[in-house]
Amino acid sequence: METLLLGIDAACAPVLSELLDRGAEVPTLRELLEEGASGPLESQIPPWTASAWPSMFTGTNPGKHGIFSFLVFEGYDWDVVNASHCREPTLWELLDVRGLTSVVVNVPVTHPPNSFSGALLPGYTAPEDPEGHPEGITEDVREEIGGYRVYPRHEGASDAGQEAMIENYRELLEMRGEAFRYLADRFAPEFGFLQFQVTDSVFHERPGDWGAVQAVYEALDEQVRETLEACEPATVIVASDHGMGKYDGYEFRANEFLREAGYVRSKRGGEKGMPAWGPLRDDEGSGEGEPAILERGMALAAKVGVTSQRVGRVVDALGLTDLVLEVVPQGMVRAGTEQVDFQNSRAYMRERIELGIRINLAGREPAGVVPESDYEHVREELIAALEDVDTPDGEPVFEQVAPREEFFQGSAAEEAVDIVTVPNEFDQFLSATLAGEAFGPPTEPWNHKRAGIVAARGAAIDATAPSETEGIVDGIENAHLFDIAPTVLATLSLPSAERMDGAALPVVESAGEEQYASADRGRRVATDDSAVESRLSDLGYIE
Repeated sequence: METLLLGIDAACAPVLSELLDRGAEVPTLRELLEEGASGPLESQIPPWTASAWPSMFTGTNPGKHGIFSFLVFEGYDWDVVNASHCREPTLWELLDVRGLTSVVVNVPVTHPPNSFSGALLPGYTAPEDPEGHPEGITEDVREEIGGYRVYPRHEGASDAGQEAMIENYRELLEMRGEAFRYLADRFAPEFGFLQFQVTDSVFHERPGDWGAVQAVYEALDEQVRETLEACEPATVIVASDHGMGKYDGYEFRANEFLREAGYVRSKRGGEKGMPAWGPLRDDEGSGEGEPAILERGMALAAKVGVTSQRVGRVVDALGLTDLVLEVVPQGMVRAGTEQVDFQNSRAYMRERIELGIRINLAGREPAGVVPESDYEHVREELIAALEDVDTPDGEPVFEQVAPREEFFQGSAAEEAVDIVTVPNEFDQFLSATLAGEAFGPPTEPWNHKRAGIVAARGAAIDATAPSETEGIVDGIENAHLFDIAPTVLATLSLPSAERMDGAALPVVESAGEEQYASADRGRRVATDDSAVESRLSDLGYIE
């Protein structure tokens, strides 16, 4: 194998430094960082899995590849995003054109796969029983290694269940490593791409539990070691899509702020409103129901595909709102039944991980009310209002509020939010919920940060490149997520695509730029799997 790209979701210097300080046994990762060149890797906006990984493997911004979040919208309706929504060619497709073979395992937003020389097992947003490439490869892998899953199999929230959760994480890590090594041996690729997702999931599901994080990273290190020994890549690149850290600020509920400012009006129930979903909190509301019973009920509903996104319209359709108000905490019912009234709203936050506000533009939105002639005026007015928002402690909520053109360029840019809102140091948690107050405690105490990590070692890497960085990372400066794809191509002595927004990192010799053929995805397909929605909701990606 010439080049191996190891994707470690949410890996960053603060997490790795904390693990090393705690005595974590991660000798392989440490060696990669210390013997090669490494440094912080700036993520994109928005720095979330479903959009960031396509940016990494295409080298383009979301305005070109067209994936801005876990969801894709048609008017006010939505579906979970998949590979058919990616408008730019992937690394392995570009290599296929050059006659090179690739093995890709567990990379998000790669289902359904397109044909290329090599093999692919999809990652996040794929169904639990995904079609791989070539046809039948998923079954071959299961027969070879004794089982393969995309998502963890959790067994409850008791102490025993929590231990089972960690064991499931270990099992998934082993599946990824074993599957990749089997496919690499079978297909003998020049390029390999192996991604690990549970390094992110553990923070969402076990926030602040460094014992669980350490267990995950130690199991990860073992799989990385075995993979390096088995595949013997000439060059190794480690990259993450974003960082991870504690949120010490507030939750800012944008739609609640917009309602107070007169931009949003809400309504109960119906099919044409954008639901706002809040968490079930023990201290919220005056319902008489037992929280434990409600939690079990919600968990059961999720297992059969009834996520929180669907609860409000079901309650309303059955005429049970008044009854439910008596037994369910007020905050939960309100979150499940109150919606943005589009016909009477001028702007709204569609979902939190898009990091921005949409103007309800006439002619573009199904129930748009803002005339095109008023678009720029309303946008400028909103930008000014959002720039002035402070937390209850007097700190700015946003470090930047800007028109989308400052972040997104390309044929899909018009599908992005109209106003991009970047949280201050990613310490403020944005939410699209309508929850009675504009500020509250963060729903998730740990979440994504902008700075990830990159490391490179091997025959194509100049680890002596000058750098002023110190500590766990050293040798790479000013690296951006968009630079990974051009860097991979350069390690293979191939030019990057001229449409890429990044450039090969200075630690590798660039082979210039060249025009490659565009991606031909054909018809978009639906992600018809309620388990995917449930999993994303469990992790807080769907409110």
